Amino acid sequence: MSTSPGKVASQAEAAQAYMKKGVGRKPPSLVMEIIYGISLGMFAGYLWKMHHWNNQRRTRQFYDMLDKGLISTVVDEPGED
Repeated sequence: MSTSPGKVASQAEAAQAYMKKGVGRKPPSLVMEIIYGISLGMFAGYLWKMHHWNNQRRTRQFYDMLDKGLISTVVDEPGED
């Protein structure tokens, strides 16, 4: 697909005029990008920490039940009665 040089130039001029009017998108704010990144990082870190707390709780419950004798880690063979 071929375009004429005059058409390309007019498109470039139209784009520049559009941006000069202030109608186009603003560039991203560096401060807001940093705030978004820190917020997302802290949220992901909190979810990861909750996952670890849940694993810790389950392990603690397992060993408490094992100490109380409610469960056993020895497998009974079927047929040895």
